[in-house]
Amino acid sequence: MRVFSGIQPTGAIHIGNYLGAIRQWIELQQNYECIFCIVDLHALTVPYDPQTLKDLILEKAIVYLAAGVDPEKSIIFIQSEVKEHTELTWLLNTVTPAGDLTRMTQYKEKSRKFKKNVNAGLLNYPILMAADILLYQTDIVPVGEDQKQHVELTRTIARKFNQRFGKTFKIPEAKLAKSGAKIMSLTDPTKKMSKTDVPENYIGLFDTPEQIKEKVMKAVTDTGKIIKYNPQKKPGISNLLTIYSLFSGRTIKELEKKFKGKGYSDFKK
Repeated sequence: MRVFSGIQPTGAIHIGNYLGAIRQWIELQQNYECIFCIVDLHALTVPYDPQTLKDLILEKAIVYLAAGVDPEKSIIFIQSEVKEHTELTWLLNTVTPAGDLTRMTQYKEKSRKFKKNVNAGLLNYPILMAADILLYQTDIVPVGEDQKQHVELTRTIARKFNQRFGKTFKIPEAKLAKSGAKIMSLTDPTKKMSKTDVPENYIGLFDTPEQIKEKVMKAVTDTGKIIKYNPQKKPGISNLLTIYSLFSGRTIKELEKKFKGKGYSDFKK
């Protein structure tokens, strides 16, 4: 069974990326053939500094290794160095309905965020991602919740191609983390933690213990003081409970019991 996944080089890698994707990679490499990519071509769809992009690519390679991706067990490479990614993207463009692309949630969000840079690459981003996956006859794609829709489109594109030209590609399966597939922002727990946001919104993998403590203490909570997991009514404390649970190995129920009768300040400390 073959696994493929990748992360863009832009922005700081944060705990959401780690819990949603990289931690899965580390587990999967023990039993599967794993291919992990730094998807630098994807990073070109939003404003970027070409002078610093090379440094960011190197930084992401460092993150992969530091987090536990083993080059003796997994292949690590840079997307743009394999020309077949863009060649296959063009072929897949010819079988992908334009309407499917305009319905992508990430396209809608980034179009609103980068109103002055709504380019064709932003629209075609999911086709390049499909090429990344299908090129390696991938069985499993470990992704965060926000990329699940793109894997579904990849499956649709692969079926269309196979129907038209004969069985060519495997139909991949998305693999979401059992928990932590979507970590929310520290300053707005109704939105996903993003590495393109300001640093106060996320906990970066290279943050110092002092920075992490400061961000947690300033993290937005909810009305009331009860430490209770309820993402709809108490998104702030629910997000912090999820983070605490995943890094401590303790269940949310155990944490609720531990902090029963205590307030948010006690919990954050």
